[in-house]
Amino acid sequence: MNEKPVFDPSSFEPKWQAAWEKARVAYVDTAAPVGPEKFYMLMMFPYPSGDRLHVGHGRNYILGDAVFRYFRMRGRKTLNPMGWDAFGLPAENAAIKSGVPPRAYTTRNIAAMKEQFRAWGILYDWSKELASCDPAYYRWNQWIFLKMWERGLAYRRKAPVNWCPGCRTVLANEQVVDGRCERSGDPVEPRDLEQWFFKITDYAERLLDGLDGLAEWPEKVKTMQRNWIGRSSGAAIRFAVPALDSVLTVFTTRPDTLYGATFLALAPEHPLVASIAARSPWRADLEAFVARVRQESRIDRESEAGTKEGFDTATTAINPATGEPIPIWLANFVLPDYGEVAIMSVPAHDSRDFEFARKFGLPIRPVYLPPDGPLDPAAMTQAWLEGGEVSGSGDWNGAPASRAVELAIATVEERGWGERRTTYRLRDWLISRQRYWGTPIPAIYCDACGLVPEKEENLPVLLPADVEFKGAEGNPLAGSESFLSVPCPRCGGPGRRETDTMDTFVDSSWYFLRFVDPRNDARPFDPAIVARWLPVDQYVGGIEHAILHLLYARFFCRVLRDLGMIGFEEPFARLFNQGMITRLNPATGKVEKMSKSRGNTVSPDELIAQYGADTERVYTLFMGPPEKECEWSPDGVAGAYRFLARVHDACAAIAEMPAAGVVGDTPLVRKAHRTIRRITDDIDRFHFNVVVSGLMEFQRALTDAAAEGAEVKETPAALHFAARVLLKLLHPVAPHLTEEWWERFGEAPFLLDAPWPEADPAMLIEETIEIRIQVQGKLRDKIMVDRELEPAEVERRAQEREGVQRWLGGRKARAYFNAQKQIINFVPVGEGEA
Repeated sequence: MNEKPVFDPSSFEPKWQAAWEKARVAYVDTAAPVGPEKFYMLMMFPYPSGDRLHVGHGRNYILGDAVFRYFRMRGRKTLNPMGWDAFGLPAENAAIKSGVPPRAYTTRNIAAMKEQFRAWGILYDWSKELASCDPAYYRWNQWIFLKMWERGLAYRRKAPVNWCPGCRTVLANEQVVDGRCERSGDPVEPRDLEQWFFKITDYAERLLDGLDGLAEWPEKVKTMQRNWIGRSSGAAIRFAVPALDSVLTVFTTRPDTLYGATFLALAPEHPLVASIAARSPWRADLEAFVARVRQESRIDRESEAGTKEGFDTATTAINPATGEPIPIWLANFVLPDYGEVAIMSVPAHDSRDFEFARKFGLPIRPVYLPPDGPLDPAAMTQAWLEGGEVSGSGDWNGAPASRAVELAIATVEERGWGERRTTYRLRDWLISRQRYWGTPIPAIYCDACGLVPEKEENLPVLLPADVEFKGAEGNPLAGSESFLSVPCPRCGGPGRRETDTMDTFVDSSWYFLRFVDPRNDARPFDPAIVARWLPVDQYVGGIEHAILHLLYARFFCRVLRDLGMIGFEEPFARLFNQGMITRLNPATGKVEKMSKSRGNTVSPDELIAQYGADTERVYTLFMGPPEKECEWSPDGVAGAYRFLARVHDACAAIAEMPAAGVVGDTPLVRKAHRTIRRITDDIDRFHFNVVVSGLMEFQRALTDAAAEGAEVKETPAALHFAARVLLKLLHPVAPHLTEEWWERFGEAPFLLDAPWPEADPAMLIEETIEIRIQVQGKLRDKIMVDRELEPAEVERRAQEREGVQRWLGGRKARAYFNAQKQIINFVPVGEGEA
């Protein structure tokens, strides 16, 4: 007998990575006709903000590769592309810190991450690779922007931003820490700057309605998007402000409580605040309040538990229902992007208004009668929220709560106080970024023509190379004369380019369309190719992108459909969100999300060097349900390595046996067919942790059957059959080891192209079944019997069991046998009988 081969992943993993790469096994010709066998598999493309991936990142990409290999083996023509979400702030910060230009920094990181993908054994169709920082890609960002501008979907207006006076630039919210710039430490100032927006609110209803058709999206994600869009129905009511000879419009979902409105609350950002301040006897204090509140975080301002702050403006409005003047207050809990930036406050029937009114001594007027009698405003300790019958409310007085809102809206419209309205929490998408490393916005300022779009034939508007990154120069583009000075596309006179760049979410809002036609120089993509391959059949990525990225991608698809470029509105038919990997943080002693900033990452490079890529893949998929958060364990990694070593040893033992002969009907063969069915079902449900568990169980059965002197003898042909089944089922999880043994067994590469095994229904029928035995409804024993045994014989054998006799205590019993559920219940005669 030959010497037993040693399990050494380093001896064969690089070999198969090179072979897959040379054979381009993942390549798909998307321009060729494709039928129903097409399967577009997509992972959310990574952001190369660092030069190395850690094992937490691997959970996403390893899972995706397993799914890709599975569908390939199922006979699907599977497209699995990869690219890079390559624009963004980290590259610019790195340039300031190290002097490495953003393009060089990003390109270096991409190269390092590609090598890590290769070392994991992950297969992508690299002929489809794209990077959002490539002018060949962002040219089409600019083209889509121009098309949206033409349709009124891209526009410019003033918006509040975080301004750092030290860096002389706008900061993203995540760059503001405790009210200061994370880089310079300067206090951040709120400023209103002209900004570019996409009018996503025009699509709010379509985005909301479309969620109902996404049957294969997680309900959690759909709920998050519904809440973000936030449709509300009610009325817009006008309150006259005599002192300003103006009108305040307020949207409310509860117009039925209009008679109970005792004050109005405005956000400090409301457009009328400047006029109110100009006539206020406390102008300086009012302006100081406005400045302070505008620096509070949105989370603090809208929190139910947050401190309610207010300022009396000394100005009144007229309640149109009562004709009474009511005070106008500024309040920190009213947000600048909600409704009309003002609310109608009804303290008797709103908890937040009640708390505010009690704090500042404002009137409380109930307009609902509880069943046990009227509310006493002076005695109320909380708002009454449960409805009842309307009281003291004009035309809808006496109506029950279920009808009052509709009656109130009808009256409001009839009397000219306002009109019915549906509003959305969703705000238009602010895409301006005062950054260098992003897609330049193709707009030009001309003294003669005003703001004009760049001509399509002049695209792409390229990022200049003659910029410096010092950290205090503001937007680097503003200092590049070669970029700024440009002829006006309309009149030819001197013009100045827009220095804002686009939000990086623009890059990720349509990349899945470009992947199927990535080298097209004439247009963003060929609609015919997109029609063949889209929508994406399976999208995989983190739950952190459940709202913005997915919402923006859905928005873009609707815009592109309206442009006549695609024929669908929903980009992703099926969505799966993998959970994050956590690990003990030695600095805090807590189990936290794995991240470089926390210092608790595990390098896949070191792991692969010690155990091999397949070990990391097996453990990553085995550590828990892939949609759940899981903690990394070194012991688990070692256990995965031992499992693969046992697979290797079992295959080595079987390879010594002759493969010829009839496979036959043996216990191992039946086990193989049952495992085929089980693994197939579990992969279809993304239960990869259960998949690995089932494969471990099958490996043990194979090892036992192959062992010399095993209790149950199997034919060599049956062992070879079972070993090949194991290799096929294990391939999506551990591709290197399985590919190696597939070749050693004399099979032609690649396992990826071998058909997925099919379970023989005849082999799924078990010859013996387990019967659970109850006495008076409680489980007392179990028994294995032949499937074909007569029910009377099953009852006799069950009743003879020692445990059953003990619980019956010599009493006669009647047997109730449910063959389908494989359970029998003994009830003593006289007990439980009708």
